[in-house]
Amino acid sequence: MMAAAVPQLAPTTKPAQAPLSYRLGRRLNEYARLTRLDRPVGTWLLLWPALWALWIAGAGRPTPRVLIVFVLGVVVMRAAGCVINDFADRDIDPHIRRTRDRPLAARRVSWAEALVLFALLIAAALYLVTRLNSLTVKLACIGAALTVSYPFVKRFFPLPQLYLGLSFGGWSVLMAYAAQTGLLPRVAWVLYIAAVIWAVVYDTIYAMVDREDDLKIGVKSSAILFADMDRFLIGVMQAMMLYALVLVGRSMQFGRWYGAGVATTLVLFLWQQWLIRKREPAGCLRAFLNNQYVGLVVFVGILLQYVYAA
Repeated sequence: MMAAAVPQLAPTTKPAQAPLSYRLGRRLNEYARLTRLDRPVGTWLLLWPALWALWIAGAGRPTPRVLIVFVLGVVVMRAAGCVINDFADRDIDPHIRRTRDRPLAARRVSWAEALVLFALLIAAALYLVTRLNSLTVKLACIGAALTVSYPFVKRFFPLPQLYLGLSFGGWSVLMAYAAQTGLLPRVAWVLYIAAVIWAVVYDTIYAMVDREDDLKIGVKSSAILFADMDRFLIGVMQAMMLYALVLVGRSMQFGRWYGAGVATTLVLFLWQQWLIRKREPAGCLRAFLNNQYVGLVVFVGILLQYVYAA
């Protein structure tokens, strides 16, 4: 009599682990999203005022080393600002449609990872700024403190867009003048004011995208504070920025090329007003994104002014 066959059990196997290169690539992708490297519009919005100031302070020929440091510094500091902002908002972002898929909000990146990344970015920024003069280093330290405090100030300050403009949107103007000339003349402060007002304009438009969600969770914003006067007050601030740019032009005795840049800015502002006329999130987002061209046309006007006036 033949012995009964013994059933063979299938060998237990662990799921194949993804290759290290794949896992590393996924991690780096999450870090890129956390620092908004996939969304460079914010970097351009911060870089344009620095370029305005560098070209004016350098009389159309900024020092190459200073230019390189500022371009890299803006990229690094914008990334650091995004990381600390998302760290502060990690329990708020999941409740907002536009931000719920951010790496920290979705818990794909831990808060500890975010803080380590932030520290590395700040260290890189400090290294870059130490290549410049002492006045610029002092201003950079103040600017870094203001930038880090912004995500927490917006918890209680009813106009956080103004704080953003003062701390992040325009601070590079003062630093650029300090780095290029070692001085902060009156025209630098006027240009700083123009950059601050512009930051309040575009960030208020951006806040209009999230207004309904922000109202539900109690987040402060100028869009909420301005209520149904938002379009009017944005228009007032747009006019103020244009006037500040005109004052810069008069102070520097700029001519038609710069004037053409300011005039084109007016056209772009009118287009933004049209886009936000119904206060629809999609239209407000388009108006916000349009501001990268505002910075561009002002810079082109400054650039051409020096090229053809030489």
